[in-house]
Amino acid sequence: MTPHEPVNILMVDDQIGKLLTYETILAPLGENLLRANSGREALESLLKTDVAVVLMDVSMPDIDGFQLADMIREHPRFDTTAIIFISAVHLTDVDRLKGYARGAVDYISVPIIPELLRAKVSVFAELYRKNKQLERLNLELEHRVAERTRELQDSEIQFRSLANSIPQLVWMAHADGSVFWYNQRWYDYTGTTVDQMKGLGWSSLVDQDHVARVAEGIQRSWSTGEPWEDTFPLRGKDGTYRWFLSRALPIRDASGHVARWFGTNTDITERKQAEDALVKSERLAAMGRLAGIIAHEINNPLEAISNAVYLLQDHSSLDEEARFYTQLANKEIARLAHITKQTLSFYRESHRPVTLSLLQLNSITVDKRYRTSGTIQGFPGELKQVFLNIIGNAVQAMPEGGRLRIQLFPSKERRTGRQGVRVSIHDTGMGIPVEHARQIFEPFFTTKETKGTGIGLWISKGIIQKYDGTIRFRSMRLKQGYGTCFSVFIPAVMATQSNESAAEMIAGGRTL
Repeated sequence: MTPHEPVNILMVDDQIGKLLTYETILAPLGENLLRANSGREALESLLKTDVAVVLMDVSMPDIDGFQLADMIREHPRFDTTAIIFISAVHLTDVDRLKGYARGAVDYISVPIIPELLRAKVSVFAELYRKNKQLERLNLELEHRVAERTRELQDSEIQFRSLANSIPQLVWMAHADGSVFWYNQRWYDYTGTTVDQMKGLGWSSLVDQDHVARVAEGIQRSWSTGEPWEDTFPLRGKDGTYRWFLSRALPIRDASGHVARWFGTNTDITERKQAEDALVKSERLAAMGRLAGIIAHEINNPLEAISNAVYLLQDHSSLDEEARFYTQLANKEIARLAHITKQTLSFYRESHRPVTLSLLQLNSITVDKRYRTSGTIQGFPGELKQVFLNIIGNAVQAMPEGGRLRIQLFPSKERRTGRQGVRVSIHDTGMGIPVEHARQIFEPFFTTKETKGTGIGLWISKGIIQKYDGTIRFRSMRLKQGYGTCFSVFIPAVMATQSNESAAEMIAGGRTL
């Protein structure tokens, strides 16, 4: 049946006037309209002609619509034929249930709406056409599969010759999974004989740690007919094991049943070793990144302690005993830093605390300008960490000296209009290349010559975003060289007991 070929619509009613009415309504569909004045005529027409839809009245003499539907459904040829009941009398829910119980697809009451009747008949006519086309396609496919199966059977000798020439270990099994043939490469690799491979002989070659799982999986495929795949070691004739990717595909006959199985074993030992090495490498890299984060977080409190001890050790108010303990603390801090570096062997970052001595040795001048009366709410330790990261990076960017300007002032965010505090940290260092602008806040990205963890600015951005603030940077060309300016905006809040002045929260407010 073609996509546009008309189908047969059988109209059954004992009143000729109703049949003419149905015919007038359905004529625009372009289908073949057949009439039957009784149930007997309808059955005769069905036996002679393939019908897509039966449109029948419920109240008819001799054989009523319900009886006719039962008789139609008893014939296997019409078990899926669409039946639509029409009635002007039998309109109760019980009547409708009787109709649907007899396989009706619809139950229409009189008066009939022409457009509705045409639409419903059209749907089932088109469905009938589609089913016929699918039946034809399935039949053609079955013929093709049968023909192909015969071709495979006829060329089995050629196939076995080809299978012996490919690098895989190849085997074939009956539908029940019993292997009846291996290619020559199988015997060359395993060093076995045909007799040794009979039955479940192959299982003796599978690594014993895998044999139970392999047997269970392959037996499941034999039962379900689904393809099988697994990876496991196979023993060679020299006693060593190599990894193989093993697959089995079902070969089906014309009726769709599994006729036999075709299996291959592909040596993937080198690939497996490479994957294992990659996993090990990634695991070590992850450990290194974790160690870097830990080391980076340890450095921050060490820097704060080191700065405090540095300021104390030369304080004029200290007596001799206090100086002794201050020097002792300084030595212990150095020892702790050394232990941290040795213990976290994955972590490699050259970093020195931002102290007054470091700035003096590097010939860096500091210009601090604090101008704010606002307050911000947050954890002092976290905010100090942010500014220590930025200032530490600025110092490292000026190995031959320069100027570090730290400004703090009230600010209003342009985009949102929020009032807050802005901290600007400007150095005259080497600047940040344009191509790195999008990566500067990404984790584990660094531009330092001495390899750093690359997480300082990433952590800093996360902290500032937690306070609903922003952190940005820009590089600029100066009269001599380049410079970088980091700008941090933190929204201001109403003063509470947990608030501190912005200046007190800047890391370096006391150290610098």
